[in-house]
Amino acid sequence: MSADRESAGRENAGREADTEWETVIGLEVHTELATQTKLFCGCPNAFGDEPNTNVCPVCLGLPGSLPVLNAQAVELAMRIGTALHCEILPSTFARKNYFYPDQAKDYQISQYDEPINANGWLALPEGTVVGVTRAHLEEDTGKLTHVGASGRINAAHHALVDYNRSGVPLVEIVSEPDIRTAAQARAYASELRAILVATGASDGRMEEGSMRIDANISVRPVGSSEFGTRCEIKNLNSLRSLGRAIEYEVSRQIALIDAGEAVRQETRHWDEAAGRTESMRSKEEANDYRYFPEPDLVPLAPDAAWQGRVGAAMGPMPADRRALLADLLGGSASEAQAEQIRAVVDLGLDGLVSAAAGAGAPAPLALARAANEVAAEGEAGLALPAESFSALLALEASGALSPTQSKAVLHELAARGGDPAALAKEMGFEALGADSLAAVVAEVVAAHPDEWQRYLEGDEKVSGVFVGAVMKATKGQADGAKVAAELRRLRG
Repeated sequence: MSADRESAGRENAGREADTEWETVIGLEVHTELATQTKLFCGCPNAFGDEPNTNVCPVCLGLPGSLPVLNAQAVELAMRIGTALHCEILPSTFARKNYFYPDQAKDYQISQYDEPINANGWLALPEGTVVGVTRAHLEEDTGKLTHVGASGRINAAHHALVDYNRSGVPLVEIVSEPDIRTAAQARAYASELRAILVATGASDGRMEEGSMRIDANISVRPVGSSEFGTRCEIKNLNSLRSLGRAIEYEVSRQIALIDAGEAVRQETRHWDEAAGRTESMRSKEEANDYRYFPEPDLVPLAPDAAWQGRVGAAMGPMPADRRALLADLLGGSASEAQAEQIRAVVDLGLDGLVSAAAGAGAPAPLALARAANEVAAEGEAGLALPAESFSALLALEASGALSPTQSKAVLHELAARGGDPAALAKEMGFEALGADSLAAVVAEVVAAHPDEWQRYLEGDEKVSGVFVGAVMKATKGQADGAKVAAELRRLRG
C-alpha cells in the first residue's frame, strides 16, 4: 500500500466506517487455563519464573517421551463450554505441524476436526448474540523475544526462546463472523473475559498473556452476503489494542479497494506505538499445518455424570449477576447505574451489594458506594466484610452520618476494620442537630451576601459555595442534602 493510503488509513482510524461498507469480524481468543501443571506433563504452570526452568522431556518433545492428559484442564474446558452454551462432545487430539522455534518438537498438540466444545453462543450486554463455533483444547507455545531496537523479527540481532510456556493448557474460543464493529468486538472480549474469570477457568490477565486475541477482519458492500478477503491481526493483548487495530484495519482495507487494489489474505501484526498493522506473512490454511491424529493420546469422551458435576458446581455467570443487581433497583437501571453494575460484577463486589440491600440498606446507595468508594480501596475493599458495609450504610441512610462522613469511615474500615459506629465516634462524627445546622447556614449566608443575591435570583450553581462553606465550618459533620434543603427554606 502506498504511503498516501497508509496515511489515509491512520487518519480514518477511529471514525465510523464508510456507510457503503460493512465490517465483518470474527475473533479467536486464546485463554490459558488456571491449572497447577501443564497440559501433558507435570511441569508447573507458573507465570514469571526464570526462563527455561519449568521444562521436561515431554513438553520439549524429546525422543521417547509420552504425553498424559491433564484431567483438571479437561474440566476447566468443560466449564468454559457450559458457560458458552456449547455442546460438549467426544473429541480427539491432533498434531499441528509447523517449524517455528517457539515449539521445540516442531508441532503443537491441538484439537482439529473434533473439538470438545462446539455450537455455542455469547450474548453481549446490548443484546447482540455472537455465535461460538468451537472452544477447543490445545497446548501453548514457548515465548520468543526478538532482541533489537524495535523488538520485531525483521530488525532483530538475535532471538531468545523461553519454553516455560510451552505445553501450558489453552482453550481457543472461535467466534462466528457475527461481529460488525470495533465496539462490539471489545464488548465481546470483555464479556468473555468476565465469563472466563467467573468460571475459574482463567485469571484473564491480558497483560500476562493469559488471554490473547486474534481478530479476523474483512469488509464488504452493505447488503452483500458474500464475505470479503480477510486479514488476521495476531496476538492483541488489550481491549484498547483490539479496538484500535480493527478501526485501522477496516480503514486500510477500504482505502485499498477504493484505489482499485485487492486486499491480500495475510496475517498482520499490530504496532501499538505506530497505531497501524503491518504484514507478517501470508495467511496459513489448515492444509499448511498437515494435521494428523495424535498417536499417543486416546479420544476424549467425558461422560454425562462428569458433565453434570461440572455444570452443578458452576455459579451464576456475569449476565445473571448483573440481572440480579438490576432487580434490586426495581428492575430498571439508569445508564450510570448500569455502568456501576458492570463495574461491581467485574470486581466481584455484587455479593456485598446484595448483602447490604438484604439488610435494609437502599440498593442504589449500596451500589454507588461499592462501585466507587469500595472499588477505590483495591484489595482492602475487596476484603471488606459484608456486615460492616451494611452497618455503615444503615448509619448513612438514617442520617446519623453524612455521605462525606460515611465515605471517610468506609476508608478507615477498609484500612483497619472494626465497628462502623465506634469508628465514627472515634473520628468525631456526630450528627449535627437541626438547630445547629440552621445557625451555621445562617452565618454562612450572612458572610456571602453577593452569592446569596445570585441564589435568590435563581442561580442554583452558587449553592455549592454555601454547601462547601458549611461543610468546612462543621468539619464535615453537616449533611450536604440537609444544607441544600435549609438553603431552599431560607429562600422561601
